[in-house]
Amino acid sequence: MAVGEIFTAPVEHIAAGGAGILSFQGKRIFMDLSAPGDTVTGRITLENRHWARAELVELSAASPLRVEPACPFYGICGGCSLQHLNYETQLAEKTLILRDAFTRLGGIPLPGKIPLIPSPPWEYRNRIQLHRIPNRKEKNAVGFKARKSDEIIPITDCPVSDPGLRAVLREASAQPPSGQDRFTLYSRDNTLVSEGNIRGKTQRRGTVILRGKEIRMDAGVFFQSNAAMLELLIDDLRSIAAEADTGLPMADLYCGVGTFAAFLGEQFPRADLVEENPEAIVLARENTRDMETRLFAQTGDLWVQGCSMDSGYGFMAADPPRQGLSPALRRTLAQKGPPVLAYVSCDPATLARDSGELLAGGYRLASLTGYDFYPQTAHIESLAVFKR
Repeated sequence: MAVGEIFTAPVEHIAAGGAGILSFQGKRIFMDLSAPGDTVTGRITLENRHWARAELVELSAASPLRVEPACPFYGICGGCSLQHLNYETQLAEKTLILRDAFTRLGGIPLPGKIPLIPSPPWEYRNRIQLHRIPNRKEKNAVGFKARKSDEIIPITDCPVSDPGLRAVLREASAQPPSGQDRFTLYSRDNTLVSEGNIRGKTQRRGTVILRGKEIRMDAGVFFQSNAAMLELLIDDLRSIAAEADTGLPMADLYCGVGTFAAFLGEQFPRADLVEENPEAIVLARENTRDMETRLFAQTGDLWVQGCSMDSGYGFMAADPPRQGLSPALRRTLAQKGPPVLAYVSCDPATLARDSGELLAGGYRLASLTGYDFYPQTAHIESLAVFKR
């Protein structure tokens, strides 16, 4: 097999990045925008010792799992990768991706079915990032990154975005702040905040209502992009925390603006919040002002150096970035972590890696649940609960 070679093969499943998986001459081949059940003719574009990438030359036989994409920018815009699959297939393939990460990458068998909580498939996304289009002076000179390139394409609508964001895009009323090439917008119900200018004004900070509670947020600070699914995740975390020893303090690691602690901390005598972003920790203080807290504006690695796990936590929640738990924090949790640890992950591969070390340290995997925070994409959010 060589670059440029033409082949025909059936598509088996969807890979973690959203490409279809094929087998040809004993090698795994990845092809974007293909569907399980397709028979495709492709051309090899990249050849590796163990795998290859290919581009679609001809759809020889279309899968019955295919649907017509709802967005005219699909395949050009880099945001979505699964709009050509019906939603039931998207959920099924994501379940397989999550299971494969644990069994193949992590060497962790998962008996039984993995639940994957569905989301409204459209108009779910409350947070988007727009980019300035270089060398364009007109008012609507913003857009999204193109698929697999740094080109910025003008976008006038986005069917996965919240209705408030769709209105902004259609009105071409968003402008980046001076000297900034990308900026974030957030919309839900009556809240619309942005790092840039919208309809002639700039408002970075606002309040989001989650399960009846006001949460202060800032457009420039990370906040979950699917508020409806976030509420379901919070419900589950509340139930898990209630089963822990609520006579001991809890900790919220990688706490962001303190959303989890704001809902869970009231069950415990104290909540310790750890977050390296100083802007986020200021908001976390505001969001947990009605409870007993200690806030640590530092990395998890620094925190574990100065914290005594032996003093006892009844429960911890951790929501790390895509890279997963930092090595020092991972080792410390494996050795001295609390009786109940709830690990929220946005990357199945790093979750599987970290799970292996936690299991080796004496935890058992009590449950694993997927949450479809990002329909029409291959991204998967999940919650792993570990117990001693």
